Amino acid sequence: MIVFGKKLLFKIIFILIVMATLTFLVVNENGLLKYLKLRGEVKNLNEELLKAEEKLRSLDSEIDSLRVSKAKIEKVAREKFSMMKKNERVFKIEAK
Repeated sequence: MIVFGKKLLFKIIFILIVMATLTFLVVNENGLLKYLKLRGEVKNLNEELLKAEEKLRSLDSEIDSLRVSKAKIEKVAREKFSMMKKNERVFKIEAK
């Protein structure tokens, strides 16, 4: 009878130690929850980085085209800065 009680006690203590260890690994300052949160942040930052790199490539491409093409310079001047040639009239149509 005493042997059966010791085995049961040993199992209970073992289960409690395992549960305490798992709880510590999940909840502590550097645990699984923190890891998952940081992994999500890294994913978001990588996505932002890819978007920024794509925008940079787009802007580099536009800079290159502005260096080469006078027509492109004229188009940008007209669209972004509302510039026009001498003796030219510009009509703006506004929606109601």
